[in-house]
Amino acid sequence: METLVDASMAIVAKWRATLEGSGVRVVVGGHDSAAPRGAGYSKNRAIAQSSGSYLCFLDADDVMMPQRVRLQLDAAVQHPASIIGCQVTREPPNSTERYTRWINQLTSDQLLTQVFTSNGPTVIMPTWFCSRAWFLHVGPFDEGGRGVPEDLLFFYAHLRKGGGVVRVDRSLLLYRYHPSAATHTILEATIWTLRVRFLEERALPHWATFTIWNAGKQGRRLYRSLTAEARRKVVAFCDVDENKIKKGFYCYEDSQERPRPRVPVLHFRAARPPFVICVKLDLTGGAFEDNLRSLHLQEGRDFLHFS
Repeated sequence: METLVDASMAIVAKWRATLEGSGVRVVVGGHDSAAPRGAGYSKNRAIAQSSGSYLCFLDADDVMMPQRVRLQLDAAVQHPASIIGCQVTREPPNSTERYTRWINQLTSDQLLTQVFTSNGPTVIMPTWFCSRAWFLHVGPFDEGGRGVPEDLLFFYAHLRKGGGVVRVDRSLLLYRYHPSAATHTILEATIWTLRVRFLEERALPHWATFTIWNAGKQGRRLYRSLTAEARRKVVAFCDVDENKIKKGFYCYEDSQERPRPRVPVLHFRAARPPFVICVKLDLTGGAFEDNLRSLHLQEGRDFLHFS
């Protein structure tokens, strides 16, 4: 079932008789507003118009594979306070190779430790499956409309409620990519601010101090985006770039503090954990990952990925 906000009504009407003749109930939702109400509104309406004990989400342009409902239902029964996802097959196959690998290869622990990255929810929304009771405990979706990342906001609310994240390790969704997808209407700055605040809320209170891994643009941006209280916990930046390390420190010129903060820039082997890592994974031919593994750290306790 899907609520419709475009010109698809004629297609629905064409198929309705066929579907209902085969025993498939068709429920059509909508609204009287002249402007689109957004994905959050549509999802909430679809859930309100449905009646099952479990919710299986599917975007209109994706394709669900056989056995998806059965396998995710089995997992949801075992994990009633979890969002259940699955692995995906991307279409076109090479459209988002790094992102697709990330979706499919996260370990069960990383489903919870990598929730701060720019990739968003560690199980993607079109694969979500959960009980209606849990959804109502967490939800509903934000109905702010265009430009609002309703899936990320719901995912964060879910984690705040103590929810788990489970992935069925089979490809149960054909996940289509196209440049006009609604996700591209959300500003990167909006996502960035939500991620920084969530990091400050969920992770940084557990650390007395920390090091930002990346003395370049992304690391400095994170530092500047933190609250003054969180910035005071940053004891160093670290990097492998000798030119950055030779500068010795980063001075936050726009700070209102006096004297202005001067944060040391160290080689990563001279820095001390915990680290907030602002280096994108899978982009350095394995060099960054090798450096990180050489320190024998535990993800979640000793470092978190932010980029």
